[in-house]
Amino acid sequence: MSTEPAPASAAPPEQTPEPPVATPATTTTTTTAATSGGGEPPEHRALVLTGFGGYEKVKVQTRRGGGPRAGEVSVRVRACGLNFADLLARQGLYDRLPPPPVCPGMECAGTVCALGDGVSDRQVGDKVMVLARSGLWQEVVNVPAGQTFPIPEGMSFEEAAALLVNYITAYMILFDFGNLRPNQSVLIHMAAGGVGTAAIQLCKTVENVTIFGTASASKHDSLKESGVTHPIDYRTMDYAEEVRKISPKGVDIVLDPLGGSDTSKAFHLLKPMGKLITYGVANLLTGQKKNLMAMAKTWWNQFSINALQLLHQNKAVCGYHLGYMDEEYELIGGVVAKLISLYNQGKIKPKIDSVWPFDQVADAMRQMQEKKNVGKVILVPEAPKEESKKEEN
Repeated sequence: MSTEPAPASAAPPEQTPEPPVATPATTTTTTTAATSGGGEPPEHRALVLTGFGGYEKVKVQTRRGGGPRAGEVSVRVRACGLNFADLLARQGLYDRLPPPPVCPGMECAGTVCALGDGVSDRQVGDKVMVLARSGLWQEVVNVPAGQTFPIPEGMSFEEAAALLVNYITAYMILFDFGNLRPNQSVLIHMAAGGVGTAAIQLCKTVENVTIFGTASASKHDSLKESGVTHPIDYRTMDYAEEVRKISPKGVDIVLDPLGGSDTSKAFHLLKPMGKLITYGVANLLTGQKKNLMAMAKTWWNQFSINALQLLHQNKAVCGYHLGYMDEEYELIGGVVAKLISLYNQGKIKPKIDSVWPFDQVADAMRQMQEKKNVGKVILVPEAPKEESKKEEN
């Protein structure tokens, strides 16, 4: 899919979020603060992708890592985000993940428990959220201090683990590429998912934006409550026809995480001066394991247009992949600052679908892959008091 920076690690760090400056991590391990008494570092649990395939390929393993290197902090992880890219990675379809065995995980939140040499802008006890290309599904991680962001007052660890990947993606697509303005219209696919939920909330910060959102019928009430003007059941109707019935000229912006033939449909739904932003290939994912037929169909139907055709259309096509902005520290850091400001103003709030302990990672992945979630799916090292609880807000 597309929404992450570089990998994180423990003993050997390697994550790279917005400002990814990590070293390549080993499989992925980490440790907490300084080791007590100079003995062996304590053990911790990590989720490890042992090979490509079904849900069973992600296993809980025990790791032993070292303390933070110079410029790094150790973070005791309290919550991790599950992203669509993690599902693709499990099947070997995500090129920003190192080969297995490897610890996945692009975002987490927790408490700083140790500082490496030279770190002055973080303190032990600070609550932070972390962004990386991989390596964060662990109880303890070592990451460059520059890849951590203070958690705003009042935000839970679960919400913090749901913010970075989805909201950075939605913000940059809508405002940096899309240039969203008052009185425009937006089509959001997979509107009940993590990026979709973030995009809806961000659209609501702009006056009089008409939102079309695709999702299964059972999620339409939730979408309406969140601000979607026109929910569309993509399973039983042609969403392009439904959009045209309401807006004959089409829409100003289309967020396309699907790929294949849906990208072409999106382009033809644009009004003059409209913008299509493609940021994923969810159509590749049709089951637990890699589907060669689905891959062939998606790539065969992939949208293609040359510069001259684009000139005549008066439309824009943009591609977005957070995972390839490893070095854009200032750019991503600026977006995070804007998101935290919006959170503090009460204009955005991560919506948590469910919380799963590491031991139930297969169920968590199934929840997302079968598109049952409304909001973010969260993983936690320890079983929550109310497992798989759902939060309405």
